[in-house]
Amino acid sequence: MQKRYIPFAVFFVILLVLLAHFGSRSVRSEATFAFAESRKQIYLTFDDGPSTLVTGQVLDVLKKENVKATFFIVSDRAETRRATLKRIANEGHTVGVHSATHDYAKIYASDKTLLDDVSTCADFIYEVTGVKPTCYRFPGGGIKNIKHKTALLENAGYTVVSWNAVCGDEEIPDADADTLYKRAVQTAAGKNTVVLLCHDSASHKATAEALERIIGYFRKEGYVFRAF
Repeated sequence: MQKRYIPFAVFFVILLVLLAHFGSRSVRSEATFAFAESRKQIYLTFDDGPSTLVTGQVLDVLKKENVKATFFIVSDRAETRRATLKRIANEGHTVGVHSATHDYAKIYASDKTLLDDVSTCADFIYEVTGVKPTCYRFPGGGIKNIKHKTALLENAGYTVVSWNAVCGDEEIPDADADTLYKRAVQTAAGKNTVVLLCHDSASHKATAEALERIIGYFRKEGYVFRAF
């Protein structure tokens, strides 16, 4: 090969190597993205606690199963259960704001009363745990002017968390653990991302009893457990 062609040949070889390298990276990135989009994941969420007995039982199951969850706290109820609230945070679960009082009439009287309720609960959580909460769930869930109120909370720095599946522990009167398990499976059917609504206030003993079986089902189905 004549010398004048050598630089061109070297450049051509380098170009081919670079194209092959970045092409493979592109394919790899697309595959990773597709995998992330299709991956099954479930968020276990608990409202209206903490309670001494039920929340304690829920935490015992989560610890045994090595699962993290999200707890939306009512600070009035946590006032006499500070040790349980600390345990939630200390064991690596997410602590979110639900309400200071769970009194709908007071909470939703105005934008100011809503934000005051959130701040009262958030301040209490920080005082007890040292954790500044960043996620929020509306008491009662389906409320009027939810888009406006969601924007209000987001502007205050919160991620508003709803749900797309339930275990039925509020909707089904006197439900036993088996009923709650079946309801969770039924309402989560066909969803790759599941946000499961449960409750851990004192009257929800059956929820704690159903939890291990619920976790076992979703784990068997290939779901990854996450917290917000």
